[in-house]
Amino acid sequence: MTVTFWYDFGSPNAWFAHHVIPGIEARTGARFTYVPVLLGGIFKATGNQAPFAAFSGVPAKLAYMNHEMARFMRRHGLQRFTMNPHFPLNTLALMRGAVAADSLGLLGPYNETMFRFMWETPRKLDDPAILAETLAEAGLPAEQLLALSQDSAIKDRLVANTQAAVEAGVFGIPSFRVGDELFFGKDSLTDLEAELAERRGSA
Repeated sequence: MTVTFWYDFGSPNAWFAHHVIPGIEARTGARFTYVPVLLGGIFKATGNQAPFAAFSGVPAKLAYMNHEMARFMRRHGLQRFTMNPHFPLNTLALMRGAVAADSLGLLGPYNETMFRFMWETPRKLDDPAILAETLAEAGLPAEQLLALSQDSAIKDRLVANTQAAVEAGVFGIPSFRVGDELFFGKDSLTDLEAELAERRGSA
């Protein structure tokens, strides 16, 4: 079974999902396909906005979100998370880089690098010099990736990924799809795993 995982490195909840996914794959035998999209494009197409903006005038909601995040971290043993002091970042170059990395068969190590330096040892990755330095430090072909990111085919593919996600009903990140079932948010991973187990049992 294959699960589509739409993600943008600018979402802290995508980082959480990324670190919970391996356990789900081990328990269910499913495989998650990572599809890079641009969260800003999804927001624009759907009229949605980031929670920190949507609930800026509701202090109790923001406090609950922070509490829920801490609870999720404890439940899953995710202690490496650190809020990026530069948040929110412009992730356009990062997500184009993901598409470029995918075209080179390097999406896995690229994802690990970007998630790490967004939400574990945070850097201002929307600074081109810092992004290039980070890629090189991780042993990735920085010059090739950055050059490919400017290729029209790579840009078009990110746009197409984002549009396809919107057409599938995606309005925020992280989002997942199993067959025709759409799941949104890190907290939906429990239901997603139950869906996988049910489908496996009826196969």
